[in-house]
Amino acid sequence: MKEDFLHHLWLYKRLDITQLQTTTGEHIQILHFGHYLQSAGPDFFNAQLIIGDQKWAGNIEMHLKSSDWYLHNHQTDVNYDNVILHVVWEHDIDVFRKNNEAIPVLELKNYVSNEQIKQYQNLFRPKSWINCENELASVDEFLVQNWQERLFFERLEQKSQVVKDWLVETQYDWEQVTFGLLFKNFGLNSNGAPFLAIVKELPFSVVRKERENLQCLEALFFGISGLLESDFEDNYPKELQRNWWFLKQKYQLKTVSQEVQFYKLRPDNFPTIRLAQLAALFHKQHSIFQLLIATASLNELREMFKVSASKYWEKHYQFDKESPKKRKQLSSEFIDLLLVNTILPLQFSYADYQGTDKSEDLLELIKQVKAESNAVISKFATIGVSSENAFQTQALLQLKKMYCEMNRCLQCQIGIHLLKN
Repeated sequence: MKEDFLHHLWLYKRLDITQLQTTTGEHIQILHFGHYLQSAGPDFFNAQLIIGDQKWAGNIEMHLKSSDWYLHNHQTDVNYDNVILHVVWEHDIDVFRKNNEAIPVLELKNYVSNEQIKQYQNLFRPKSWINCENELASVDEFLVQNWQERLFFERLEQKSQVVKDWLVETQYDWEQVTFGLLFKNFGLNSNGAPFLAIVKELPFSVVRKERENLQCLEALFFGISGLLESDFEDNYPKELQRNWWFLKQKYQLKTVSQEVQFYKLRPDNFPTIRLAQLAALFHKQHSIFQLLIATASLNELREMFKVSASKYWEKHYQFDKESPKKRKQLSSEFIDLLLVNTILPLQFSYADYQGTDKSEDLLELIKQVKAESNAVISKFATIGVSSENAFQTQALLQLKKMYCEMNRCLQCQIGIHLLKN
């Protein structure tokens, strides 16, 4: 049993409220259950009750045992001075206000049916993957769709927090933030951290000055990453190296300490290829942020990111190591990842900054993107929850990470529905 079960019972009125009594036998009449704010302080604020013949207005605190009041040191916290009812599963000790008056106690175990307890225990009984894996496919589709929409925007808000933090750091230079977010996400999981370190070391003002010359951009990106520290055989990296030495002195730059990774990566995801593609992108598009904000069409967004690494990389994945010829263009799948992790958070953040609502536009856009393919999405499919687009996969990823893995079933609309039924 956890406290959130008590919150659930109170919030959704899963009690026979006509028969409630305090542990001293006084009748409790609930005029208002209070507001469940889930913040510091008592669990429910501004409740209104009649206990015996006395009307009360104030807060309600909940614990598994009455003695938890002292275990959590509420007796010394002024936020709990206005508690009018202590709702507990088991009453084991009296709790007193500062004036030595006992706080009325409602012992919930006397008012909850065995069936409700059984439903709760069944939901949290250990499963092979998630708590509701045996029931999830049977939940009403309309409820699931509504919950997925909330989950999607919850995930989008979390992704957008990075944008908001960078905006403060850069004094609201949206182009610089776009540069940083793109750079980090081009690195994916394996090279996200070292690519982010490159962004921290390389001022975007330098990129603005040098972007007319593709080779200068490549020299900057490869040089700061530490990939131009070797003795090369090919002319191309030798030229980049000479350019880097000049630019390094000109702008007082230095290489980052975090090394980029090649290990266990598919060649198309090698940091050399991604850095070359980034250079091509910023050489081609001079106002990426403005273009992203002004473009709502998925096809136009994909067209923006149709760039290829320069000619040398058609026969290489690493310096001095020739490979079969292949044009190193950004794939549709990679562009879709950028849409989910970069473009949508930027558009969402800018709409919020402008005080406008682009929710419907963003939903329409994400629903056109193919469903992601990973272990989590595949597992959901095996228990009867399939995905047709990236909107659904993003919602399911949020559900798994922020609710299922944290056992937050009583904050999940699916879990609440299962307990109610």
